[in-house]
Amino acid sequence: MLDLMQTSSLLQNHVKEGKVIFGVNHKMGDFKQQRPKKLDLVIARPGTAPAGEMSAVTLASLAKTWGILLQPSEQARLDALPEIRRGPVGSVLVALEAKATMTAHQRALPRLYDELNSSHLTVHASSDFAAASAFVMVNVAKEFISPDINKWDLAERPARVSTHRQPRDAQLVIDKVTKIPRRVKPGEEGFDAIGIVVVDCRNDGSPFGVVTGPPSPAPNDDFNYDQMVRRLGHIYDSRFANI
Repeated sequence: MLDLMQTSSLLQNHVKEGKVIFGVNHKMGDFKQQRPKKLDLVIARPGTAPAGEMSAVTLASLAKTWGILLQPSEQARLDALPEIRRGPVGSVLVALEAKATMTAHQRALPRLYDELNSSHLTVHASSDFAAASAFVMVNVAKEFISPDINKWDLAERPARVSTHRQPRDAQLVIDKVTKIPRRVKPGEEGFDAIGIVVVDCRNDGSPFGVVTGPPSPAPNDDFNYDQMVRRLGHIYDSRFANI
C-alpha cells in the first residue's frame, strides 16, 4: 500500500478526497457464483455499512498496531502521504493476494497454484475492471526451522531442521508462479500483476535477508516486485481516473 501510493498520484488524490479506503483480510464473494475468498489487501470505494471503530484505523496506525518496523526513510515517506483509512468495502478497485513458500517447496506447489488461481477468478467475477494482483515470497535458505514441525520450546529441546535443495527448490516455486494465467486488459482471464520476492530465512532468529540475485527476478523482469507496483500504479491511473 505504501509503495503503490507513492507510485500513483491519482491514488493519492483519491485518498485526499475520501473516494477510496483500504481493507485487510476482506472476505469477498464473486457476483456470478458467490464463491467466498478472503483477500489480504484491497483498495475500494467506501461501502455503505457503518464504519464504526474501523474508520479510526489508518495505514500508519495499523503499522504500529502490528509492530511493522520501518526504516527512518520509509517512515518519512509514509508520514508524507495522505492518510488512508480502513473502512467498509464497497466496489473493489485493486486486490492483492499474498502467499509465502518457506519450506516443503515441492509439496506446496499444487495448493499455492490453486489458491492464487482462485483469487483472480473471484476478483474478476466480482468486477472485471478491478486489478487483481499476487505477491509471492519464496525462501531460498538451505535450512529452515518449521513451526509446524517444532511444536515445543526450542530452549528445552533441539529443533528439527528441514533441509532444502537450493536454489532448485526455490526455482520450482518461481517456475510454477510464472505459469499462473495473466492478462493485459479487462475481458481476459488472469492476474493483472504478479510480484515475486526471494528471501533467505532460516527462521532461527538469524538475519532475514532479501535476495536480489538469481533466482530472484531481475529488475526488468515482469515478476520483479518493483515492476509489479509500477504496473499496478499504471493500471490504477488508466482505469480509475473518473471515479
